[in-house]
Amino acid sequence: MPQSLRYVLFAAWVLALAATPLWAENYVVRLAIVIAMYTALTLSWNFIGGFAGYPSFSTAAFFGLGCYAGALPQNAGVPMVLAWALATLFVGMFAALLGIIILRLRGHYFAIASFALVEVVRLVISSWGNLTGGGDGLNVPLVSGGPSAVAQTFLGVMIAIMLIVFAVTILVDRSRLGFGLSCIQQNEDAADMVGVDTTRYKVYAYTLSAMFCGTVGAAYASWTGYIDPSDSFSIIMTVKVPVMCLLGGAGTVLGPVVGAAAFLLLEEFFWANFLEYNRAILGVIIVVLIFFLPGGLLRISYSDLLSRTVRRSTQPGATP
Repeated sequence: MPQSLRYVLFAAWVLALAATPLWAENYVVRLAIVIAMYTALTLSWNFIGGFAGYPSFSTAAFFGLGCYAGALPQNAGVPMVLAWALATLFVGMFAALLGIIILRLRGHYFAIASFALVEVVRLVISSWGNLTGGGDGLNVPLVSGGPSAVAQTFLGVMIAIMLIVFAVTILVDRSRLGFGLSCIQQNEDAADMVGVDTTRYKVYAYTLSAMFCGTVGAAYASWTGYIDPSDSFSIIMTVKVPVMCLLGGAGTVLGPVVGAAAFLLLEEFFWANFLEYNRAILGVIIVVLIFFLPGGLLRISYSDLLSRTVRRSTQPGATP
């Protein structure tokens, strides 16, 4: 499939999400918000997990930090959008400082450390009760308007964040940073030998991944009006986001979009029709898809095109 056509299909998908309030009830609008939110998170994870090939499980840590870093300034009287910007900067700086240390690890050592980060940050937030509310959670100022108006507002917000992360993904993919991250993914030692500043590039990717997760977390806190450690630092989120990216095609521009949409729509279908076994069925399907399509759903068209080309070239009378 030509790349231009893929971008057209992506634009049509964005318009379809944005138009849900025109024809659907609040439940479907909420599903559209969740799809846009997880697409932004999956695109964010793609910087470090897809382009660089580092198995990061820190998504929930940065998302949760964004929730609290956005909620606390709002409770102090800071305007909502400014609070989101402050949360983005805070999470980005935190990830940059942390990345200098944690990105010296590789492979499963890095994966374990990034996974442990979620629990460490959750425990700190839970213990700091006089500031964060601890296990009782924290209320966030509600956006004015009825349920429909609020849903439409945050649908627009999540789509806007998704589009910003998507634009940055295109820029990274076409930049020297993207080339350097691709070299790291292929062979980090060789990339270091030929002059690629691997540590700096990895820190850039990790910071980009974290700061956008923080933005999404801050917007999520304003949308729900209440946050607590168990919801904000969900281990399920930390696992779901990489699976979505792998399902669509890690290291590609549109793979995270395809993977997030496919995963969430399948999840919704099985939840509605097979309530007791929905997670088991979904898990089996995802494992099978990733096993038989290691390049993700986005690579199907390439495989089909290649097989057709080979078949045609082997037919009698085919033009060389």
